[in-house]
Order: sequence, then structure tokens, then C-alpha cells
Amino acid sequence: MRRRKFLTLIGAGAAGALAGGRLDAAERRPNVLWITCEDIGPHLGCFRDRYAYTPNLDRFAAEAVRYTQAFANAPVCAPARSCLITGMYPPSLGSHHMRSTITLPEGVRCFTACLRDAGYYCTNHTKTDYNFPPPDDAWDDSSNRAHWRNRAAGQPFFAVFNLTVTHESQIRTSEENYRQRTKQFTDAMFHDPARAPVPPFHPDTPIVRRDWARYYDNITAMDIEARDILDQLEADGLAEDTIVFFYSDHGAGMTRCKRWPYDSGLHVPLMVRFPERYAQLAPTPPGGAVERLVSFPDFGATVLSLAGVPVPKHIQGVPFLGAQAGPEREYVYAARDRMDERYDMMRAVRDRRYKYIRQFLPHLPYAQPVVYGELMPTMQEWRRLAAEGALQGAPALFMRARKPLEELYDLENDPFELDNLAEAPEHRETLERMRARLESWVLETRDLGFLPEADMHARAAGRTFRELGRDEATYPLSRILETAQLPLHRPDAVPELLARVEDTDPTVRYWAVVGLTALGTDTEAVRAALAARLADAAPDTRLAAADALRQLGEVAAALPVLLAALDSENEWVRLRAANIADRVTDPPASLRDALDKHRDDPNQYVARVAKGSVE
Repeated sequence: MRRRKFLTLIGAGAAGALAGGRLDAAERRPNVLWITCEDIGPHLGCFRDRYAYTPNLDRFAAEAVRYTQAFANAPVCAPARSCLITGMYPPSLGSHHMRSTITLPEGVRCFTACLRDAGYYCTNHTKTDYNFPPPDDAWDDSSNRAHWRNRAAGQPFFAVFNLTVTHESQIRTSEENYRQRTKQFTDAMFHDPARAPVPPFHPDTPIVRRDWARYYDNITAMDIEARDILDQLEADGLAEDTIVFFYSDHGAGMTRCKRWPYDSGLHVPLMVRFPERYAQLAPTPPGGAVERLVSFPDFGATVLSLAGVPVPKHIQGVPFLGAQAGPEREYVYAARDRMDERYDMMRAVRDRRYKYIRQFLPHLPYAQPVVYGELMPTMQEWRRLAAEGALQGAPALFMRARKPLEELYDLENDPFELDNLAEAPEHRETLERMRARLESWVLETRDLGFLPEADMHARAAGRTFRELGRDEATYPLSRILETAQLPLHRPDAVPELLARVEDTDPTVRYWAVVGLTALGTDTEAVRAALAARLADAAPDTRLAAADALRQLGEVAAALPVLLAALDSENEWVRLRAANIADRVTDPPASLRDALDKHRDDPNQYVARVAKGSVE
């Protein structure tokens, strides 16, 4: 509990003398409460959603400040939570893949450790899911018993309560569980599927409408749970001493929302309530709205700023409140990498009006089958309609076999991100500006996503991934990025890509092969270069060549590489091989048998691909 340090700090008047939008020396340091939920976008009545029934959060909003432009850094929980707790982008830490495990480098701490050093009592109820085990100094208590009530008398606290009732899995839960969750609902609280606001990218069928209605019912159930926590704060006489945040860990838990760096997967509701004691810290009066762009790396830094605790240099976010508040962002960024068992790589940048997305593996389909996502009735309905050839318009876009290299959307006129303007001449200047900003962000943050997962582990060689990422000698990111971007300069890129498949760096060779695959160029020279890479010293480059030849119809040439990689001792080599093998049309018996042997692979994701069906 660090009681001695707490008492010493109180006696010294810690938190500093702050004035003018800050605390002055006589002010008590604020408590901070985070009420977080899972898998929802701004689908609340207070965010002008007329279908939502959220009276408690609407009441809270009338006392709070609404941030209308708040965004997660990733459209799925573990990378998003990794960022929230460290203030660092996951590709900078190596925590960008869903369900991976990293070691924090020296000097990188959870922001809560800084609060604890300053005398705060920090609790987390219950979920962590950071892609790394919480360090011992992160929390005073992280459990289902964690509560501000367990602190020393008078000790300031930072408390997190994670509400899980809105998780995507609860949309498809059993009827029994659903009825139990909604047993206290009146008839008026249930959402009528016939009135559900189905987004245009979804097929509009009764099954999809039912899922959206359940999604909103879960939000109503969460609204009640949030009320209960706020009531506890009031009952304990702490509401006037506590700044309260409410937000979600990423966007909506529906198909093509969660796991995707469109606004549907990134836009979150954020509200911050300031009691009268701390009203001078608020950017607007109660009930107001702020259009400032904010992103998850900013959240921890903002809490430290409000508490009067210096923001560590490793944090990549900008505080948006308190004494250390920085200038408003021009851009927010997001990343999509391995989603459970399926490899992909997308990077996104957004300003107030435009969203730019770079597809680094455009030869892969949007709708790769992720077992967990395939359990959603909406996804199953979408698959059925696609198989029947019944999809038209926007819903058909998500089922395309390939993705474009770049996507650009005018969010003011196209909020659902359906009309890709990347090839529009009148938007060329915007495209180039956003592309350049994304490239700069990749280099500034030392994005580790350009290393195949197996290669990232191999290159680290006893160092943390962050330490690897900052070493240009071991990780020549500038040249790697330059190579990965060559396909944007088509068709003139092919000669340079052919030259770089002979590069001394295996990851440069890997991206040269991926670039040829992305362009789909079929010439004798390309086939010869790819065939030569089947004997490459680097397993990921060999597999990239095998995948490229598979795409060109040369499965027989690719087969020995796939079979050998499936027997690799490296689990991430096996997973990449399984992904490629699963894309082979009419696979030969030897490949089917090899995959079948991995149904019980110790890596659960290899096993999922090998089983080839929804568990």
C-alpha cells in the first residue's frame, strides 16, 4: 500500500502548486475513477443515438464533458489495453499482435506505477489483457475484490472497473444467459430488431438485426452496472473528490467493426466528469462537448497530468487535461496486425475529416476466417449470402478476395468508409499528405510490425522487442519501409523489387517478395525470382515466396516449403505456414495430411487453422 510514502507525500503537500486550469497548493489531489466497458462505439443516447436506451450514462453526460472525437489505437482489446496502460503504441513495444506476450523494456512502466510512487492507491477490477503480465508495481490490487474502499484513510486513489457485459461474445450468448442479464428490464428497455439501425456495410437481414438489437440490449445492461458504480462513489461521499472517466476499450463488437481500423472499430465514447471542486480543470461547463482529437496513448498521460505527477518520457501520448496538457493532435493512428490465428497488417491515420489506410498485405482477403469472429451469427449470415452470390452493394465489399493497396475516405461525407477515394485525382494531394504522415509515424515510433513474428523473436535475441526496434543496425526500418512502399509506385516498382529480393537483409527480401505478390505481376523474371527465394535462408521469406507462387498457380513448387515449415520447431513459422496452406485451393493430400497433424498443436492458433472449422 506504500502507506509511509503516502503519508510523507501528504505532509509535503505533494501534487504541486498549480493555478489557472490547474490545482493550487491548497487543493486536494483528485481521485480518478475509470469506468470502462468493452466493444462499443458511441452508441449511447447522449451521443445522439436515438435507438440506444442509456438513461444513467445520459444523466452522467449532463454532468460531464463529452469527447466526440476519441479513438482507440487498435480495434481489438489486447493491443488497445497494452497502449492504455503504458501510453505507448503497441508496434513500438512489440505488443501489436493479438494474444502475444512481451517483456517491458527497462524504463517503460505502467503509468499506474508512477501514480503509486506519488502516493495513490491504484486498483483494477478485474481485466488486464495487456499482452504482458502486469508488473508487480502496476497495481495495489488487480482482482475481483479490487476497490477504492481498501485504501488507507484519506489516501487518493485511481480505480478501474471493467464492465464486460458488452463484450462481443455476449451478443451470441445463450438465450438463458441473455434472459438472466435482462431480467430487470421493463418492456420499454428492450430493443426492437425491426428498428435496429443496420449500417450499410452489413447485409440487412433478420439475423443481423437481431445481433444489433442484442448489442444495444447489452449496452443497456452495462448502463445499469455503470450506475451502480457511480452510486457507490456517491454513497461513500467521494463524488465531489473524484474525476470520473467513462469509455470503451475500442469500437463496436460486431463484424467489420471490431478487428478493423475503420471508425466502426476505433471510435469510442469518452466522457469525463469533473466535480465542482475541480471544475477549473474542465475544458467546458458540464454537459458540453469537445471535438478535440484524442487517442488511447493520451489517456494515462492525462491522468498523471490531472494528479500532478510528471509524465514519463517514454509515453507517446499527449495529455489533454491538467497542468501538462499539450497542443491538440492533428492526427490519430491505428494498427491491425495478427488477429488471433490470421496474419494481416494495416496501418491507419485519421485527421478530423479524412482516414487513410495502408494495406501492407493486400493480396489477402478482408474476411479471413478468424474462429472467434466466425461464431457471430452476423458473420455466419454474411458467409451464407456470399456463398449464394446474394451480396450486392456495400455488403459485397467486405467479401472481396483482395484488398486495395490504399484506402482514403472522406469521413464528413462517407462516415461508414465505403467510397474509397485513393484513386481519385481530385484527392491526390490529401492522399499524399496522409501517406507521408503515416510513413513519418512508422519511423518515429519504430514500428515493429514490419518484422514477421518469427523474425521479430529471432532478431531480438535476448533483448526486448522495444530495444530491437530502436536499433537501426539490427532493424534497418528505413530501408524496410522503403521496400514495403515500393508497390505504391507501380508499375515501375517491379525492377526494383526484383533487385531487392537479393538484398542482404532477410526482411528487405521478405517485403520485396510481398511487394511482387501484392502487384500480382506474372512474368518469367518474377517467377524465376520467386522460385529462387524458395531456398532463402529466412523461413518467412521462403514462405512469402511459396505464397506468391501459390497465387500464380504453382502449388507444386510451393509445396515442399509449406510441408517443411509446418514441421518447424518455431511456432510462428508453423502458424504462417498454416495460414498459407489454408489458402491453397484443392490442396493435395500430402498438405491436407500435414495440416491435420497439427489439430492439437501446442500453439492454439496453429491448431485452429489446422482444424479448418469453427470450434
